[in-house]
Amino acid sequence: MGVVNVTPDSFSDGGAFLDADSAIAQGRRLAAEGADLLDIGGESTRPRAQPVTADEEIARVLPVIAALANDETAVMISIDTSKLAVAEAALGAGARYVNDVTAFRTEPDLAGLVADRGVDCCLMHMLGEPRTMQDDPRYDDVVSDVKAFLEERLAFAVAEGIDEARVALDPGIGFGKTVEHNLQLVQRLDEIVAIGRPVVIGTSRKSFLGRITGRDVTERGPATLATCVLAYLNGARVFRVHEVASTRDALLVTAATVTGQWSSTTTAR
Repeated sequence: MGVVNVTPDSFSDGGAFLDADSAIAQGRRLAAEGADLLDIGGESTRPRAQPVTADEEIARVLPVIAALANDETAVMISIDTSKLAVAEAALGAGARYVNDVTAFRTEPDLAGLVADRGVDCCLMHMLGEPRTMQDDPRYDDVVSDVKAFLEERLAFAVAEGIDEARVALDPGIGFGKTVEHNLQLVQRLDEIVAIGRPVVIGTSRKSFLGRITGRDVTERGPATLATCVLAYLNGARVFRVHEVASTRDALLVTAATVTGQWSSTTTAR
């Protein structure tokens, strides 16, 4: 899942792809590198991010989604939003996946839209909301608490008419978690996988990696790869990243080593 942030304030690449043409070019580059899914977002969810209106979010993402969804070699397009109006506009423009960091808590009717349109979705755990999620996050047991939350939100989604087969779950690395919480979630990810739905992992360039390595946000690629490989070994199967090519290569080699099976995907260099 390649990340395309059409925002001025995302923690990693805010402003880099705010112009629609730049965002479209970035999406095409990530698709060429092997992304199966492009996650287009028009509102930052970094800690203490300020919300934007639905109209502003739509204005940012719609031209990008429309262009990428109509490419000849188009990959699946995801809209990263918790707003019903934004999701509806995005699906109308060609998106086929809704990635809601609030797991349908902000606008519960979004679940009905996903059900009616028969599209896929991802439900993520977040403690509180972006402006407050990193204010002293506490859990009885972070993995058990996150698992219980995701089970409850999955049940809600199914009750609203969404086919369970269309739901993926994301433990929300960095969304209301300390470094220790994030590491526990990666280490015990198999407990989330046991729910029975595909698990999405989003560690790319996040601040806990900087806390561990001392690296700036632009230098956290190797640390991201380490977490993706560890998450794969513990059952994750969807990886939300800014750098697709290196992640894909690392995961292909990991999978081939674990399974003993591989197929040639490119001309050897």
